[in-house]
Amino acid sequence: MNLCEIVERLNRNNDLTDEEFIFLIKNNNSISDDLLQKYAQKMSQKFFGKNIYLRGLIEFTNYCKNDCYYCGIRRSNKNAERYRLNSEEILSCCEMGYNLGFRTFVLQGGEDGYFTDDMICSIVYEIHSKYPDCAITLSLGERSKESYKRFFENGADRYLLRQETSSKSHYEFLHPKEMSFQNRQRCLYDLREIGYQVGCGFMVGSPNQKAEDLVKDLRFMQELKPHMIGIGPYVPHKDTPFAHYERGNLELTLKMLGIIRLMFKDALLPSTTSLGTIHPKGREMGILHGANVVMPNLSPLNVRKKYMLYDGKICTGDESAQCRIFLEKRLNRIGYKVLMSRGDHPDFTK
Repeated sequence: MNLCEIVERLNRNNDLTDEEFIFLIKNNNSISDDLLQKYAQKMSQKFFGKNIYLRGLIEFTNYCKNDCYYCGIRRSNKNAERYRLNSEEILSCCEMGYNLGFRTFVLQGGEDGYFTDDMICSIVYEIHSKYPDCAITLSLGERSKESYKRFFENGADRYLLRQETSSKSHYEFLHPKEMSFQNRQRCLYDLREIGYQVGCGFMVGSPNQKAEDLVKDLRFMQELKPHMIGIGPYVPHKDTPFAHYERGNLELTLKMLGIIRLMFKDALLPSTTSLGTIHPKGREMGILHGANVVMPNLSPLNVRKKYMLYDGKICTGDESAQCRIFLEKRLNRIGYKVLMSRGDHPDFTK
């Protein structure tokens, strides 16, 4: 097989055979890598120009009932300093973000049973009522279909739930027995059926991951048809059973971003904090490989270092205003500009 020919065909047809995907994932060539980047960049600019959407991230709880083997806020991590923001603190983050120009708020947390459906509905309703021109994204993990419906009816627009891997055997390697591969996927289909803008995603380079597992992720997403896709390199945390595994590879993560951009032309693709964690210019590299979303942190400074999913997480000490200005300057340097609008998926702007 010829790598450049494979990339050319992916750009034309937005798909390959499983064998071609595996070959592309496993093999590197500077010419084909540059070609993939060029096509991914061009595809992103076709739909979004040189605009990068900013989302205001509010990490409101680091309590979690789950015990995922790779995650720093897993319930068994006794070294984690736990916290919860109350509704007033969450709304204060939104007020600050709104004044800075943000028009999307992302409420993210561990699977924390303290926040009942009624509490989440109340918080979402208050944000929606106070800032009706803003989009509300939730990332709260697995819930019942009825819970998802209630959040949607109270004003939530989007929901992020990374499947982490679409291989059942790999999922079971990464998670304890009480967590269900089938239930994770059920949640994503429920969210789509309800009418959310749905986001999924996976880690690149997670322990024991094979190229075949990454192809399964691509095939799963072809079936789900998500509106947002969040991928990032696996980064270990010192207080987890997977602390000894090597972190994910920058080059492979960028390659997967490029592949996803060509397959899912108008998807919203974040250039993740984890990319910026493994390389000083990782987020800029992500943008140059087809990403078009960045999510600065609006959480209070005193809790940012406590929401530590992995070691070395960046931007835990930056003021929100500083972070926004800093990001804007960095994106300007590579020829892109910040867009502070809601940034809906094209299917939801018609």
